Amino acid sequence: MLVIVAPGQGAQTPGFLSPWLEDDTVAADLDWLSAVAGLDLVHYGTEADEDTIRDTKIAQPLLVAAGLVAARRLGATPDAVTGHSVGELTAAVGAGVLTAEQAMVLVRERGSAMAAAAAVTPTGMTAVLGGDRDAVLAAIAAQGLTAANDNGPGQIVAAGTTEQLAAFAENPPQGGRLRPLSVAGAFHSPHMAPAVDHVTRLARAVAVADAHTPFLTNSDGTAISAGRDVLDRIVGQIARPVRWDLCLATMTELGVTGVLELPPAGTLTGIAKRYFRGREPGVETFALSGPEQLDEARAFCERHARQSQVVPA
Repeated sequence: MLVIVAPGQGAQTPGFLSPWLEDDTVAADLDWLSAVAGLDLVHYGTEADEDTIRDTKIAQPLLVAAGLVAARRLGATPDAVTGHSVGELTAAVGAGVLTAEQAMVLVRERGSAMAAAAAVTPTGMTAVLGGDRDAVLAAIAAQGLTAANDNGPGQIVAAGTTEQLAAFAENPPQGGRLRPLSVAGAFHSPHMAPAVDHVTRLARAVAVADAHTPFLTNSDGTAISAGRDVLDRIVGQIARPVRWDLCLATMTELGVTGVLELPPAGTLTGIAKRYFRGREPGVETFALSGPEQLDEARAFCERHARQSQVVPA
């Protein structure tokens, strides 16, 4: 049982798309997606520095485009798809709910709206590594913060104002290590409400299809297929916590044996390894980072997919 996952903001690194541009098909696809997004994604994925691609309105389209072009070259049909935060838009294309062009317009507007919302008040996010789950959640709530990302055992991300995060740093949960994240705002918290309003208005006009592959939603981890439900949840998730832990739990219930992460890969496969180690030790992971791995990745997909066939694009 194969699940393909798409990473969220923060996974990008300078130059990560450079190896992919050696493929003329990928280069053409990125030129097209750049035109749709109104951004030079080739430049941002190959030449731009870390500070530049940290910008929300650049990072989000760049991540979705990277996942889309890699998925096309991979040519696999998974048994389920999901994405972390903005990666849900990549996954929605993989599920057949959205076209690539629709996803790029939505992510362009999502990124810009979230950047604007983040500029209203100085906010940020801090990861809590380790510690007792209940104690971590209580400490987050005590400072008025939001548990914005629940990524599974030992990793919960708090979001809120810089003042709240400073108070949190002075009173951390016992046994938890704090790691401030290099992000521009308190994503997946009420601070993002204006962005939800903007993207909701646009999403009303988007024609969707029902998913041909189960889509695991960040809202509660359930597998859904109704196209409008998928899009509505993706939009609402902008200001709601990401329950990646519940997505992982659903993978276990579905009998997952293989998890492949689209580029820029590594973050979600790392979380999956830690999660499944004590629950389903036989689950394999594959972090697809460069085109030189495509043959190996296709073999991985063929080995794990129930009834799918890999057809390279």
